[in-house]
Amino acid sequence: MQRKYQVCLLVLVAGLLFVSACVSHSNKSEVSVQIPSLPAGVFYVHPEVNLGEISPLVYGVNHGPWAIITDKTLPLAQQSEISIIRYPGGNWGDEHDLLPYHIDQFALLAEQMGSQMSINVRLFDGTPEKAAALVRYANIEKGYNIRYWGIGNEPTLYATSRGAPDYGVEHFNQDWCAFAKAMKAVDPSILLIGPELHQFASDLESTPKDPIGLDWMTEFLKVNGDLVDVVSVHRYPFPQGRGGRAATIDELAAASTEWDTIIPYLRDLIHETTGRDIPIAVTEINSHWSNAFGGKATPDSFYNAIWWADVLGRMIYQRVEIVNYFSLQSHPSIGGYGLFSRSEPRPTYYVYQMYKKFGNQLVYAACDDARVGIYAARRDDGTLTVMLVNLSNEVISKPLVVQGMETFQAEVWLFDQNHLAECLGTESFISEAEFNIPAQSLTLVVLG
Repeated sequence: MQRKYQVCLLVLVAGLLFVSACVSHSNKSEVSVQIPSLPAGVFYVHPEVNLGEISPLVYGVNHGPWAIITDKTLPLAQQSEISIIRYPGGNWGDEHDLLPYHIDQFALLAEQMGSQMSINVRLFDGTPEKAAALVRYANIEKGYNIRYWGIGNEPTLYATSRGAPDYGVEHFNQDWCAFAKAMKAVDPSILLIGPELHQFASDLESTPKDPIGLDWMTEFLKVNGDLVDVVSVHRYPFPQGRGGRAATIDELAAASTEWDTIIPYLRDLIHETTGRDIPIAVTEINSHWSNAFGGKATPDSFYNAIWWADVLGRMIYQRVEIVNYFSLQSHPSIGGYGLFSRSEPRPTYYVYQMYKKFGNQLVYAACDDARVGIYAARRDDGTLTVMLVNLSNEVISKPLVVQGMETFQAEVWLFDQNHLAECLGTESFISEAEFNIPAQSLTLVVLG
């Protein structure tokens, strides 16, 4: 596992040296940044190296008609400051028609949570006319002004899971284009998300292929690259293969680094194929796609939260525009992937409690210890924040070095087995003095 960490650390550093791009909503602006040398053996932050704006939509989730937010969990959901909700997440939207009352219920929840809405219309057994009618109902008749719209869900699985063995990317491209044009004709202001591919990976050999071997993403971008506004993929690293076992803690700890290669590969593919720099969305993601529950590293576990804290930090560093965790709520009978069970939060909920205190301008932070994820940002008022994720089962001690500051005082927040996103008070820091981050923890340092 240590070797995997080291390799991925080198990939992360190389990525930071190669590209510093800021994606804000649907526009991309290039920022030239000179990355400083990384001192050895420290948690290092250089607050004057601005890496660009953090998209507010990275703090998203999926939700659907099968899930329930109760009077017990609604106040907690409101406190999470979830920024965007994708609806209906998962397979439900290609197995059922989305009806006006579903949209009304969704709009009410989104309003209560202060979240933007994203809707996926039915593609399999759907029609462009029905999709256009939903846009008309939501945005013209009801005035919900839903900005983001997806078309279908994981068409890469239609051949194996929908009884359509010949359904490939050429058929999909025709369908997607017809839906896109019908929906845009109703409301030209909407932004289209696609192609919503399952299990996207970091190279051409491992990305999804259709029944005749065509690469889904490449062919989609060739045909519909001029229509799509946000390029979307899904990813669940475990279980590996149908019927596979749940991940171990060591396996899950090593898995977060895959995003250091997946996003750069996708971004390069988009640019090479379309000549455009299109924003990227990861619209479904969790540790397991199965109904895994009750394990040490299953989606309901404490360690899933630690893994997710690091994945989210890497998504932010890789300039992802939208991230939708799967999902907002789930009953244990269908899996532990929700932030909430029926009446209480699961551990991953507290990752959002920590990140909502993070800033919105990314600044440079790094560490030569691959067991640690470190991410730093500034808030609007100039406050500097540093997020430290300890993926290991050992306390890690190093000086916290903030360039240009020999001593400083900072508020410290902690999420671990014994602290649920709690403030530990204010500490004094000296550049040479070691700072302890507990085993399997998420620590936030807030410099006033």
